[in-house]
Amino acid sequence: MSETRTARSPLTAALIVVGGILAVMWVLEIIDTVTLNSLDAYGIEARQISDLPNILWSPLLHFGWIHLIGNSVPFLVLGVLTYLSGAVRWVVTTVVSTVTSGLAAWVMSATGSITAGASGVIFGYLTYLLVRGIFSKKISQILIAVVVFGLYGGVLLGVFPGVPGVSWQAHLGGAVGGVLAAYLLHSRTSGTRRQTTSY
Repeated sequence: MSETRTARSPLTAALIVVGGILAVMWVLEIIDTVTLNSLDAYGIEARQISDLPNILWSPLLHFGWIHLIGNSVPFLVLGVLTYLSGAVRWVVTTVVSTVTSGLAAWVMSATGSITAGASGVIFGYLTYLLVRGIFSKKISQILIAVVVFGLYGGVLLGVFPGVPGVSWQAHLGGAVGGVLAAYLLHSRTSGTRRQTTSY
């Protein structure tokens, strides 16, 4: 007796993975609400050595429902678009953006402030999608960048100081991380392609 298995489409896999992480954020916010904001303490307190590990999970935590709801749609949309580049590229972009965003918040935020939320990673996804076409020279990726910029380009102003209580430091760090990830993941392949076709 033979069996056939239908391969899961890349979009389905992206929705499951990114949507699953988003679901974890919502569950954690429910727990945070029930426990009277006890999880907020696991954000990143500026220049506290003991809070450095919090960089890894602070993107999953939010300061209330308005904060989480505001991050949910761009995290899902940009996360899925990044995942469609490939699971490994999504992992690299997520990790690099998480670390650079968290470190920027840890180094540059005001003393005593605590930073949490997915927006640093969102900025990483955004800049990754915007600049990867520059490194890969792929027309399809450049066209996607144009669409993404049209939809979300305005939020790039969030890398500058402005709204009180909003961590422009985390946004800036995440944006730098997205560019770094695009460079690491795409510049070598485009360089290899040029070498193999130059002769």
